[in-house]
Amino acid sequence: CVDSSEDIEAHRRLTGSPLIEEDRMGLTCPFIFSYPASPHFAAEIDGRAVDCTIIDRATEALLARGYDRVLLEGAGGLMVPISKDYLTADFVADRIYPIALVTSGRLGSINHTLLNLEICRHRGIAVESVIYNLYPLTDERIAADTHDYLDYYLRQYHPETELIVMPARS
Repeated sequence: CVDSSEDIEAHRRLTGSPLIEEDRMGLTCPFIFSYPASPHFAAEIDGRAVDCTIIDRATEALLARGYDRVLLEGAGGLMVPISKDYLTADFVADRIYPIALVTSGRLGSINHTLLNLEICRHRGIAVESVIYNLYPLTDERIAADTHDYLDYYLRQYHPETELIVMPARS
């Protein structure tokens, strides 16, 4: 991205809505980098640093403008570095934000999901929901078993966490 977030523009196109004032003000994407990499590396390439207080101010501004909730999307996962010594998980834990963990039915998803749940437990991060995304379509038997296992695991070890299934679109 250069001047605006291609993700925000795509989202607006898909929902049939134009860019909103908050998009143009930079509140919905306070950092834009020229290279698609983890925040620490993308910032380094652009000769900048990620100042998390800018994200905090954008979040506060959106709430002040009447939004009930602000969803902050991480760039790649909880263990992705924002800087050399500060991870996305640190950012979330420091602010006591709950998370929605997105996973899928692909081979390896059980491991990936359980590792993230353990990171959250270890850091005291509340997992509000696990969103089980069935798009794109994968091996149906693996996807069904992964769903069943995650449902079991969450009921056993994270009963406060909701499992939400996002169906595949054909």
